[in-house]
Amino acid sequence: MPVWLRGHSWRQSGSAVFLSLPVPGVRVTAANIFCTERYLKVSVPPFLFEAILYAPIDDTNSTAKIGNGIVFFTLYKKEVGMWESLTLENASKEKLQYLRENAVLKAHEKAKEETEAKKVTKREHQKYALEATMKLEEAERKRIEELKEQEQQKVTKELELWKDQLKDVENQKKVQKEGRLHEEVEQLKEKKKEKINKTSVPSEETLKSRLKPTKGRGSCSMFSENLKEEQLPAPRSSGTIKINFTSRVFPTALRESRVAEEEEWLHKQAEARRIISADLSELNDLKEEEKNPDWLKDKGNKMFATGNYLAAVNAYNLAVRLNNKLPLLYLNRAACHLKLRNLHKAIEDSSKALELLTPPVPDNENARVKAYVRRGTAFCQLELYAEEHF
Repeated sequence: MPVWLRGHSWRQSGSAVFLSLPVPGVRVTAANIFCTERYLKVSVPPFLFEAILYAPIDDTNSTAKIGNGIVFFTLYKKEVGMWESLTLENASKEKLQYLRENAVLKAHEKAKEETEAKKVTKREHQKYALEATMKLEEAERKRIEELKEQEQQKVTKELELWKDQLKDVENQKKVQKEGRLHEEVEQLKEKKKEKINKTSVPSEETLKSRLKPTKGRGSCSMFSENLKEEQLPAPRSSGTIKINFTSRVFPTALRESRVAEEEEWLHKQAEARRIISADLSELNDLKEEEKNPDWLKDKGNKMFATGNYLAAVNAYNLAVRLNNKLPLLYLNRAACHLKLRNLHKAIEDSSKALELLTPPVPDNENARVKAYVRRGTAFCQLELYAEEHF
């Protein structure tokens, strides 16, 4: 049986009540004190103090000081006024029991609200941390791209300079070659003129020998030869040849393609575009790389490696919304759920990954083993030993 503490004293002002409660021989901590608007309790085995207060108080701002075997309470009234007594007197047992249970219920609801508020705050902090990390990585990526662009511009300038130098060298060689050709042509012309000058003034003997008639059939002088002009063929008539090609989505010829496989691929692409367009209104705020499932998967892997499992789950969730046909997304998210003790969700993701890893082939053997292991781990932690089967 508890020992009731009755040697307390109290005084009041218009806005506060001051209560002094002696607790001899025991150590009192904040965990031993329970206070609501109408209910005050101090439980330090074997001692117990309980009071149904006369009027409501502000339990948030009220304080309790512990020291030298005394607990001194400063209870701030919700309404300014003087109390007739510290506790509610002449109340029935049913009313006291109701007030006590109501106080405990309100305390539980308040604790639940505080817990939810802490969870919301924690999620906001995690979201902010993820956004900050993504911004830092984006800035680093931009810096690297700028360095690449600068290096590319530098190399391009050097290449253009080298091309200009090479072109100048070729022009010089071409000018030198043309100069030599011009000199050779001039020399040939000079030689030809000299030769013509030598042959244009014949001697008297030469003239006599040319004027002598020649004997024989069909003989004639050089002045009686018939010169024939060269006959050129007429130009060809122009025409137009029209060629028609079958309209094709793929670059290969129709005779070399597989129509059924191409139509299936086009259908899958159209379905993927339709899914992305359906969620486009919600994804307008995302950057271009954040709409890439592979980029989000890598981001989730980095978050998982650093122990930020909630951020990794968020990254995988967005990647699944963009492309729900990648088994590795479900497999990695199942690992995060195992770390977070979301065992049922881990089972669902592992099962979805196994559905997508069909047919079983050597290339996806490692992924299927991981899916079975993670699903089996979740079943074992739930003590559902008969559920997991292969």
